[in-house]
Amino acid sequence: MTRTSRNALRRGGLVAAALLLVSVAAAGPTAAATTGGQAASADALVGLYEEVSKYSPADYTATSWESFSATKNAAASVMQRGSQNERAVAHGKLQGAADGLVMVQGLKSLVADYRTRVAAKYTGGSWAPFAKALDNAERVAADGSATAPQVAAAKTELMSAADDLVAADVGTFQTITNNTFWNDTSGNPIYSQGGGVFRFGDTYYWYGVHYLGAESYRANPTQKYDNQVTFQSIPVYSSKDLVNWKFENRVATRSTSLGRLGGNMGNAGWIGRLGVSYNENTGKYVLLVQMWHPTHDHGVLFLQGDSPTSNFTFGNFQVQVTNSPTTGTGDQTVFTDDNGQDYLIFSNREGRSRGFVSRIRASDSLYVEPGVQIRSGAGREGNAMFKLDGKYYHAASDLHGWNTSVNYVNESTGSSVQGSYSGEYVLAGTEMDYSHVTQTGFFVTVKGTVQNTVIYAGDRWADFAWNGIGYNQWVPITRTGTARPQFHSVSQWEFNATTGEWRVGPNNNYILNPDFQADRIIVSNLRGWTNSGGSVTNVNGGANGSRFALQVSNSGSTRQQINVPAGTYALSLHARGSAGQVVVTDAGGNARTLSIPSSSGWAQRRLADIALPGGAVTVTVRASGSGGVIVDQLSLVKTSGGPSGQRYEAETPPAICQGTIDSNQAGFSGSGFCNGTNAVGAYVQFTVNATAAGTATIGVRFANGGTTARPANLIVNGTTLATVSFEATGAWTTWVTKTLTVTLNAGSNTIRLDPTTAAGIPNVDYLDVGPMA
Repeated sequence: MTRTSRNALRRGGLVAAALLLVSVAAAGPTAAATTGGQAASADALVGLYEEVSKYSPADYTATSWESFSATKNAAASVMQRGSQNERAVAHGKLQGAADGLVMVQGLKSLVADYRTRVAAKYTGGSWAPFAKALDNAERVAADGSATAPQVAAAKTELMSAADDLVAADVGTFQTITNNTFWNDTSGNPIYSQGGGVFRFGDTYYWYGVHYLGAESYRANPTQKYDNQVTFQSIPVYSSKDLVNWKFENRVATRSTSLGRLGGNMGNAGWIGRLGVSYNENTGKYVLLVQMWHPTHDHGVLFLQGDSPTSNFTFGNFQVQVTNSPTTGTGDQTVFTDDNGQDYLIFSNREGRSRGFVSRIRASDSLYVEPGVQIRSGAGREGNAMFKLDGKYYHAASDLHGWNTSVNYVNESTGSSVQGSYSGEYVLAGTEMDYSHVTQTGFFVTVKGTVQNTVIYAGDRWADFAWNGIGYNQWVPITRTGTARPQFHSVSQWEFNATTGEWRVGPNNNYILNPDFQADRIIVSNLRGWTNSGGSVTNVNGGANGSRFALQVSNSGSTRQQINVPAGTYALSLHARGSAGQVVVTDAGGNARTLSIPSSSGWAQRRLADIALPGGAVTVTVRASGSGGVIVDQLSLVKTSGGPSGQRYEAETPPAICQGTIDSNQAGFSGSGFCNGTNAVGAYVQFTVNATAAGTATIGVRFANGGTTARPANLIVNGTTLATVSFEATGAWTTWVTKTLTVTLNAGSNTIRLDPTTAAGIPNVDYLDVGPMA
C-alpha cells in the first residue's frame, strides 16, 4: 500500500497491524525457511547461524534481541556437538527467534529524518498531527519492549501525517531537461531503468535497475552495446521536487541473497522492471522485481526492507500469477490506487497479448493475487497505469524489443481499476515522435495544491542502441473536460511539485523528432515528417556520432507542422553534403529561409530573429538540386516573447489594490497580498506586458476564508469578459489558483478583478501569465 494516507489508516491499517502474522504460509507462498525436524541439516543450521550473526542489536528492540541472543548462543553450542536431530531442532528454534525479532531500524531512521522538518515551512493545521505522530514514533522507537504491530502502526501513522503536510509557501518551478544524461545531486550518473517513483511520507523515492551496459553507453553513446544487461544493483534516489535526486543506497546488489532459492541475485539470468509497495500491516517496503533464473524459471521476486533506503532482503518468489497463461510477466509496474491498495500491472510473458491487473496481497505484499484481464489483442510491452480525473488508463508500447512507439491506451469505463476497459486507442501527442523517442516506462501522479499532474516517464534504451543520449525522458500528461488525455512532447519544461503546475521551459525545442532517431531503422517516410517529391530517407551517421540523420535529395523536400506560442525564435541545425534550405513558414504564409551551403563535413547553421505570431508553423527541409543535403539536430527555440511564465505580485506597482496590502495570513508569495475593501467595485488590477497579441492562460492565486463564494467581473483592457466565482477555500491561509483564458494585445494590458457583491474580492496574492498562443 504505497501511498500512506489518513484514509488508508481508517481503512483498517492499525487494526490489521495488531494482527500481524509472523508466518503467512496459510495465505500463499512465502519466504519462510524450512524449520521442520529432520529437514534441517547441519549445513542449514550453520548457514542460518552465519546469516543471523550479521544482525546488529541496535536495529531491534532490546526485549526481542535478548530472547534471540539466548537462542543464538544455544544454537552455537549445538553446532559444536549436537546430533542431527538436535541440529534440526536448534535450526527451527533459531529461525523462530529470528522471525520474532522486532526491527526498529526503519522507524528510527524515519524519526531522525523527520526531526529535520521545520514547523514554519508548513501550515499549522497540517503540522499539529505530524508533530504528534513524530513524538509517538520516537517513543515507540525508544521502547525496548515495543511489539512488531506497534512499530508498524507508529511508522504508518508517521508517514501518513508526513504525507498530509501542506507547504506554507507556493513552492518553486524546477527545470526538467530531456535528451540528456541525468545526474544526482552529487553529480554522479543516475542509473535507474525499468523502475518507478513512489511517494512515502513527504518524499519521493526512485527505484530502478543499474545495468552494466548503461555505464558503457554513457561513456560512449555513439555505438551499440547489444545485450549488455548484466545486473549490477537496484539504486534508490530521494527527492522533494521530482527534479533534484539524491543518491541514497543500493538496496539490492548482485550479492543480495535469494533466500530459500539459494545463491544470490548475481546468479539470475535477468533482473528487470520493478515497483514498490509499502505494507501498513508489517511496516515493510516490498520491491516486486521481474526475474528470470536458470534454475527457478520466470517469476516475480519479492524483496523487503525496513525503510525506503535500507538494504532489502529476500521475501518470496512467485513463478506464476493465477489466470496468466505463462510463468513470469511480460513487463510489469506497480500502481497504487487512491485508497492505498497496490496492484501489479503486467502482460503475459510470451506473446504479451493480454493485459492484467492483480491485487498485491494486503496482509504482507509478498504475493500477487489472481489477475483480472483488462485487455487483449496485439502484443504490448512496457505495461503501466495512471489515474486521472477518476478514470484509469492502461498504457503500453509496441512489442519490438525496447523500441520506441506510440502509446496505446485502454481507458476504464467504470470506477474500478479491475473493471471493464475501452478498446485500445493511441495516446494523443505520441504520434509525431513516438512518445518523445521512448517506450512506456512508468507514471508519477502528483497531487498538488493547485492541480493534479501526471508525469509520463519514458524509457529511451533500445538495448543501448546508438540512438542519442538520454535514458529517462519525462513529460506531462493533461486532460481537459471530457477529452482524452494529452501527451506533451517537450524537450524542456518546468514543474512545481508543491502546486502541481507545469509550464514549457524557455529552451524547449518545438520541432519533434529533430534528431531523426524515432524510427530506429532506415525508412523513406520519417516519423513526424511529410515528404514532397524527390528522395527522402534517414541515413547512418548523425552529427553527434549518433545513428541517424536526415537526407533529402533530387530536389525533394520534407516538412513538419507544429504549433508554437507567439514570440521570436532561432532556428539551428547541423548540415553536410550538398546545398539546401530550411524554411519556417507561419500560419499567414510568411516565410523565413535558412540557406545551407554545401559542406564536406558537419557544420552548424543558424537563423535568428524569426518572429512568429503563434499558432501553426511549418518547417520544411529542401534539397537545392539532385545532390543530397544531410541535416541533423534541428532546433526551433523561443528566444524572446511574452508574457511567458511571468508573475505579477498584487503588492507590487503598477498593480492596484483597492484595500490594504497585508501579510498576516501565512502562505502568500512575495511580501504580501491584496486584502480588498468589502464593497462592490473594490477591485484589484494588474498591468501585463505582451510583446505580441494572442491568447494567454492566467492564474489568479487567492484565499477565501469566508463561507460563500466572492464573484468578480474579469475585465481585460476595459472589456468585461466573464464573471468569475472565487469559491470559499476553507481558511484565509489556504491559497488556491483559479485558471482563466484571456486575449491580450501587443504591449501593455490591464487585467482587473471587480467584485460584484458587498463582500468584495477574496485575498489576492498574485497573477501568473502563461505563454502566448
